[in-house]
Amino acid sequence: MTANMKRRELIMLLGSAAAAAAVVRSLAARAQTPAIIGMMTMAAPTSIPQPLASFRAGLMQSGFVEGQNVKIEYRSAEGQFDRIPALIADLVRRQPSLLMLASPTAVLAAKRVTATIPIVFVSGDDPVKRGLIASLNRPGGNITGVYQFSYLLEAKRLALLHDMLPKVGTIAAIIDPSNPAAETQIHDVQKAAEQLGVHLVVLTANVESDFVTTFASLAQQQAGALLVTAGPFFNSRRQQLIALAGRYAVPTIYEWREFADAGGLMSYGTSNSDAFHQAGIYVGRILKGENPADLPAVQNTKFEFVINLSTARALGIEVPPGLLVAADEVIE
Repeated sequence: MTANMKRRELIMLLGSAAAAAAVVRSLAARAQTPAIIGMMTMAAPTSIPQPLASFRAGLMQSGFVEGQNVKIEYRSAEGQFDRIPALIADLVRRQPSLLMLASPTAVLAAKRVTATIPIVFVSGDDPVKRGLIASLNRPGGNITGVYQFSYLLEAKRLALLHDMLPKVGTIAAIIDPSNPAAETQIHDVQKAAEQLGVHLVVLTANVESDFVTTFASLAQQQAGALLVTAGPFFNSRRQQLIALAGRYAVPTIYEWREFADAGGLMSYGTSNSDAFHQAGIYVGRILKGENPADLPAVQNTKFEFVINLSTARALGIEVPPGLLVAADEVIE
């Protein structure tokens, strides 16, 4: 082999090594680039710290840590459904690796603008009936998530309120008329009231200024208790509702345990934190390469019935022993 040939082989070898090193550097740089999650919740992040902490814990199970190898772009609709399309459009423009959407309405808005970005949802409404996915076992497309049953539990909440106050003949229910599930909620609570033999008063609110009028009308309607139905608008105004229930001394049941933790009388619903944790696990699995279409939608079956005994005492209510036994947690 001539000297010239040796030199050419050496140059080719060095060139190949340099090219390989460049590929390795490129792959390493890409690996170090954080994945971007576009997250939209109906409530402000500051009002759902525990569910968000549970979401991050789910992410960590797949090796993703916010601020290290994943970045989360947060958006909140503050309980207002009309804000959703603009928020979704903004997130999609940022070309995230994945969308995590805690609202079926948000998922429908996202479906209209992207069929390629993976989407993980947390939905209180039936995701099949709402058209989010084809079926629970085979979601299909780019979407999967967690179903929480929120809007199917109004009858159970009314029954628990009646069990707490069996002598109350008139119960009010406050409903957000802008919620797509409002018609179903009204139907379910009216049917439950008939079965319980109580008179039901349906009140509506979808702006904060409605709250004072609503609570002031309870005495006129002779309502001795109140059901705050499930919905992001009410969850976003948790403190206002609890304060008004205290001011007007009206025993009230809510959806999430966070209401009872904050001073509400009682709550019944699935675990919001558990749902967000499962969503975090799915987000991590998809970021690692799994296909949303192959991940069955999870049904959140962790139910929480919480009674705030301190609030009950303040209202002069003696909680029936059977309810204390049935409660998953009693706050002293």
